[in-house]
Amino acid sequence: MPPPPSRSAASSEPPVPATRGAGAPGAGAGANRDRGGASSHTGPYADSYIDTPEQADRFFASLAGIDRIALDTEGASFHRFVDRIYLLQLSTAERGGGIIDPLTAGPLVALGRLLEDPSVEVVFHDADYDLRLLHQDYGWRVTNIFDTRVAAQLLGIRAFGLAALLERYFGVKLDKKHQRADWSMRPLTPGMLDYAAQDTRHLLALRDRLAADLRDRGRWAWAAEEFARLEGTQWAGEDPADAFLRVKGARDLTRRELAILRELVQWRDAVAADLDRATFRVVGNEALLDTARQAPTSRDALSAIRGMPRAMVESRGSEILRAVQRGVGVPESALPRFPRAPRWERDPDFDDQLARLKRARDAAAARLDLDPGVLCSRERLEAIARRKPRTPAELAEVPGLRQWQTAELGPALLVAMWNGAGTPAAPDRA
Repeated sequence: MPPPPSRSAASSEPPVPATRGAGAPGAGAGANRDRGGASSHTGPYADSYIDTPEQADRFFASLAGIDRIALDTEGASFHRFVDRIYLLQLSTAERGGGIIDPLTAGPLVALGRLLEDPSVEVVFHDADYDLRLLHQDYGWRVTNIFDTRVAAQLLGIRAFGLAALLERYFGVKLDKKHQRADWSMRPLTPGMLDYAAQDTRHLLALRDRLAADLRDRGRWAWAAEEFARLEGTQWAGEDPADAFLRVKGARDLTRRELAILRELVQWRDAVAADLDRATFRVVGNEALLDTARQAPTSRDALSAIRGMPRAMVESRGSEILRAVQRGVGVPESALPRFPRAPRWERDPDFDDQLARLKRARDAAAARLDLDPGVLCSRERLEAIARRKPRTPAELAEVPGLRQWQTAELGPALLVAMWNGAGTPAAPDRA
């Protein structure tokens, strides 16, 4: 599944055409079946389409004893206010696979046991969002993960999307026609099912090729550490009342404009929730920012704001204007502001030390043929510069720094950190 926008009001606003489906999410169990109970889907994946509890029970019973499975999910974050899983795709090496409709196939308890079984390796491509949805919808904590995207990055592969990797390793070209489809629609078309099946059809074979390359280059331990860190991935708690602070561009507003934006975002989120529609499909962020700046007092002024949907002005213009007035009416003493970042005493040598750390990181990245950000992010380098470790043991205590990063990069970082400013203690490999 392609990376989705953020779930908050800060979500990106991709130029995606609306593709509303014929059915609503949570459609009844007969949404994909004819009156006789047989699947109404046709095409090459009709037999593997699972949309009843009975089919699901038989399918998972057939997987007893397997030791690895490929998994992908399809959500509808480009279309729905709160995303959830609308389709699950599974593939195995020996026993085929299935496309599961979670709206009608039951609670999928057997799948949860499979994914949480540490003896079963679960292969994803770009697991982060899938893991968050699996935890949100079912409470599952997936273990024994292999992420082909992470593996590719650790091998220094710059084009690490699934389509690019399948073409690189197998000469397979994926059809991206349904990449941003509305997976909450029912019935699903044969073309959508075919697209969904592609996401896991070659994933186990890709896993084997990447794993072999990782071992050949001595980087299997790197990957194992990264995979272990994926376990337990879930949504971070966000206060809906602070959603306006997460809108890109909000920091450029005055405090009065920020108060107006707060009212507008709360209005938009309420409408989006009521319509079950992604927030950018109600009103885009840029239109809200311009509304906050201009504080219109009439429908004509509101209509003149670039990006403000005409239909929304006609149907809910008075609501928007009232939201603006609420923001205008906030007392000066109660105007919102961005929370202050934790204060830390800035060292006059900080910038120079950070620059030396970056040069050491970049040199090591070139030697290892890795993207510098994969080897060690700027955020992590800043944390090192603040903590000022002098020994490998102190360096290893920097939050978020991996053991493999410390081993590969630690000695160079310690030397760079203290170059010209004292001598670090024996920079042995950590």
